[in-house]
Amino acid sequence: MPHAVDLAAELRAWEPSRPGQRALRDDTVALADAVAAAGGSAADRDSGPEHVTASCFVVTRDLARVLLCFHGKGRFWVQVGGHVEPGDASLGAAALREAREESGVDDLVPLTTTAGVAAVVDLDRHPLAGSFGRCRVHRDVGFVAFAAADARPVVSDESDDVRWFDVADLPPEVPPGFPARLSAALAEARRLLAPAR
Repeated sequence: MPHAVDLAAELRAWEPSRPGQRALRDDTVALADAVAAAGGSAADRDSGPEHVTASCFVVTRDLARVLLCFHGKGRFWVQVGGHVEPGDASLGAAALREAREESGVDDLVPLTTTAGVAAVVDLDRHPLAGSFGRCRVHRDVGFVAFAAADARPVVSDESDDVRWFDVADLPPEVPPGFPARLSAALAEARRLLAPAR
């Protein structure tokens, strides 16, 4: 079944507020276009060792707490997310599905743009360890979803643990650069949540 996600169109519609994100977006669009020209999708994990994934920073409404999972393959705490599946209508839909599956929290509300679509808040390109199999590099598109402060996570088959953490007190076992990535994603969420002037 082919992927319904049009990566290039979704990423072209995103206007990052940080310059480094613009360059990475443009590079990822070029990758998506090249893979599409060859008849594939850069969202397909079988399209090659480097492909696009979707993740979700699940946070409380006040942006003070974040739900992280302890990734079994990576052996670190990270936001929920994963590969885009053929039935996913968009990257945002993939991120929300993954968030629900990996956290066990069904009642998640995505952060959306004024157009009503899930808002991209982050793009990250990172190499992967050999434990990830054929995957060597992920270009991860990050979204935000809100959960109730008393939401109780449930550990899934894809993680060893799922817990809430204060954003100012993250566990030491996070990937390099994760605190800065989370901080930037939350800043973007705050910008999108701010009332229009």
